[in-house]
Amino acid sequence: MQLHNLKPTPGSTKTRKRVGRGTGSGTGKTAGTGHKGQNSRSGGNTRLGFEGGQTPFFKRLPKRGFTNHFRVEFATVNVSELNRYEEGTVVTPELLLQDRLIRKNLDGLKILGNGNIDVKLTVQANKFTASAVEKIQAAGGSVEVI
Repeated sequence: MQLHNLKPTPGSTKTRKRVGRGTGSGTGKTAGTGHKGQNSRSGGNTRLGFEGGQTPFFKRLPKRGFTNHFRVEFATVNVSELNRYEEGTVVTPELLLQDRLIRKNLDGLKILGNGNIDVKLTVQANKFTASAVEKIQAAGGSVEVI
């Protein structure tokens, strides 16, 4: 077997239809779009969700709720997840991003008090729950609000 002898399996490839290449090709002149009308024109098609002038489905549905544009969303990490770090480590949002404990920094980092912590760490974050502060300090660590 040599590279110049390689061929696709018979029937696995199909030549594309070349439209608008003369009447002998079977798809000449109007190139398969027919005569006149919206879809025979260039750019002639309806937008997504258009239902021929009938009120579209998404407009028929009732409106619900609202979006609070002032919402603040924090990336969260539980205290139990910090056990992976060695004693004396300074845990920052950048370190957590690097170790993929959080995906994005969002509007800041909040440490939650779920689980237990056995390692003495310095934790830097934007917010802490009361139980998280209690557990980190009980383990001999310290808490710093950024």
